[in-house]
Amino acid sequence: MAEVPTFDQTMLPMIAALRRLGGSATIPELYEAVVDEMKLTDEQLSVLHDPERGDQTEAGYRMAWARTYLKKAGFLSNSERGVWALTPQGREEDVDPDKVLEHVRAEYAEKRAANAGGSDTASVTPNTPSASPELIPEDDAPASWRQQLIRKLQSMSSDAFERLSQRILRESGFIEVRVTGRSGDGGIDGIGILRLQRVVSFQVLFQCKKWKGTVGAKEIRDFRGAMVGRSDKGLLLTTGSFTRGAQEEATRDGAPPIDLIDGERLAELLKELKLGVRTEMIEKVDVDEVWFDGI
Repeated sequence: MAEVPTFDQTMLPMIAALRRLGGSATIPELYEAVVDEMKLTDEQLSVLHDPERGDQTEAGYRMAWARTYLKKAGFLSNSERGVWALTPQGREEDVDPDKVLEHVRAEYAEKRAANAGGSDTASVTPNTPSASPELIPEDDAPASWRQQLIRKLQSMSSDAFERLSQRILRESGFIEVRVTGRSGDGGIDGIGILRLQRVVSFQVLFQCKKWKGTVGAKEIRDFRGAMVGRSDKGLLLTTGSFTRGAQEEATRDGAPPIDLIDGERLAELLKELKLGVRTEMIEKVDVDEVWFDGI
């Protein structure tokens, strides 16, 4: 198995990536930027954190811990929309990962000791940031519904997942969406027509992969081969994730582009479209003037 950098080893590349991105980024943007910064390989990015519980990669899991520690140390902040940003401290000060670890662990040990009514120390190692449920990655609680949803999608039959993909495309504005997967149609699972502004329309071929783990460049090339002579636009949906090679192949110059939707994006789409996902929200709005002063 490929060795994945420990979460503390991703801290400096994460800060550098955010500075390069202008100070803020969504989690997927930041993930890709850190991958670039650290030159992680497809083999490293394919390692799953817990194959029995979902398709979260070990690299993504450790980056979530890095974000959490950097936030607790005052270098990062995050919004409810999942955008992470450098604080004034993160923009101006150098980050020492050892000091970040020391700060967060001391804070955690102090909290545990206060709750227990005595002294305690935090049992934390670089590869296992915390064994206690009291300290979890900042993204973990809000993201738990995504992992639950992805596991549900992965447990569906292939036919059901194809029908769900058909429904998602229809709800997203496609018309005349047909599932063809059971007809031996050369790796094409369905065909849809996307109409823009009621004026322009074009045919899109789609493929559904109810996978755990990663989809690689080979699968992208095979799908593109099945598209030849039929359409110049493809869409591949998976409950898993895509390797870096797959992403590069999907947008390779001179080849028909293929849009990619991984499990995380699929979960977000279902939430946005309110398909099988319910949200409850009580809104209270306050203006944080200090936040604007720190921009």
